[in-house]
Amino acid sequence: MQVNTSVKKSQNTLGLVIVDGVGYRNFILSDFITQSLDTFDEVVIFSGLPSESFEMQEQVNVKIVELPVFKESGETWFWRKLKEVAHMQLHKNKFAGINYNLQKNFPVTKSKRALITKIIFRLTSKFHSEKWIRRFYKNQVSSLKNAEVHQLYRDLLKKEKPDLLFFTHQRPPYLAPLDYSAKKLGIKTCSFIFSWDNLPSKGRMAAPFDSFLVWSNLMKKELHYFYPETKNQPVEVVGTPQFEPYVLDRYRSSKADFYQKFDLNPSFKTICYSCGDASTSKNDPFYIKTIAQFIVQEKLAKEVNFLVRTSPAEDGSRFKDLVEKFSFIKWNYPKWELTRENHPEPWSQRVPLAEDLMDLRSLLENCDLNINMCSTMSLDFMLFDKPVINPTFGTGENYLYDDQKYLLYSHYERVVKSGAVAIVKNVDELLREINFSLNNPQARLQEQKELLKIQIGKPLKGTSQRIAKTLKEFSEA
Repeated sequence: MQVNTSVKKSQNTLGLVIVDGVGYRNFILSDFITQSLDTFDEVVIFSGLPSESFEMQEQVNVKIVELPVFKESGETWFWRKLKEVAHMQLHKNKFAGINYNLQKNFPVTKSKRALITKIIFRLTSKFHSEKWIRRFYKNQVSSLKNAEVHQLYRDLLKKEKPDLLFFTHQRPPYLAPLDYSAKKLGIKTCSFIFSWDNLPSKGRMAAPFDSFLVWSNLMKKELHYFYPETKNQPVEVVGTPQFEPYVLDRYRSSKADFYQKFDLNPSFKTICYSCGDASTSKNDPFYIKTIAQFIVQEKLAKEVNFLVRTSPAEDGSRFKDLVEKFSFIKWNYPKWELTRENHPEPWSQRVPLAEDLMDLRSLLENCDLNINMCSTMSLDFMLFDKPVINPTFGTGENYLYDDQKYLLYSHYERVVKSGAVAIVKNVDELLREINFSLNNPQARLQEQKELLKIQIGKPLKGTSQRIAKTLKEFSEA
């Protein structure tokens, strides 16, 4: 996108912080920019992605400001780590996801940083109240006062003068100095809670933002629980732009296009297996192989196409053996381009093409059954009234990676108890549920609709307009 720098500064400016490819998808490939320009005079995008990533139609009142890559000092890292681990120590006994992530953060090496991290764990085992967490954060931002990144962020904000700085994610570490710089300049801040699992299974958010946007009343309740001070702050239920492209005409394609693009037999039912990333969904190759063997052995109730969509966070190389062994499997590798190499978090630099959203919507709309290991894709397919199966064979005691632990995470425990998905824990159960779902595709439809009402608090249509309107109200409050 070309940036017009000749436009006279407007009175009402929204600062939009895009931190990664998912934020790009949610707020750039949705209707958010268009709706924001109907509400604000100007949008300044403060981007954690290279500015050339924004291949959108040139708009006069949109400006891209590329943020410098944040390199955290040892002192800042220490106080941030204290804050994050203390938050998990505080909530570990009530939330399985937080407890698991706390354990995963405990170092097993003997490096200097690993030793310091062990000291942090020992300290926070005793000092982890909200009072201590706020103290750790105060020391974290104090360490930023003379940091170069603080001066850079402050200069950028002074130049652009946004009325509100809107963070599309609440967790990346470099958001703390950006929020701190905004507060020093008297600029209001707002954060969108990025995902349905971020509050009950992750560590402390990056900063104490001034206001919040959440998916649902459920998420608002969770926010108040984990961050009690938010009870006295503006928090608005707006839904999520993550799913808005599913109701936008520009991402629609025909059923015939679907069969042609993925080389599928239109006479068959289509099973889609959607993968998680390699770090959390390590059993994906085993599940895909098991389903492929069902097809080879003619154990399924109907003839099927088998389509696999890999995770946007990886290149799909871990499935090479399956590609070679089962030629009938069709593969959808998400069209997310790596925009920057040698980055501290390279996965965050993958950016989706609009074509990928068309592919995904087509897949959701035209596949007959989805199978995934407890991912957000369960919700995506439910939005199109499709049955969902979650295989979790791993127990930690067998040869498979322990993925049954995810059933205890509070956000997914709710899914399990709702009856909206079929949870299967062995090969026989998986075969039985595939055949049942192919023959009874609407058996769990009512439970799915009830779950979606709880998880996504507003209609998909009008999501961007709703968010832009709320942000304008926050900026004027």
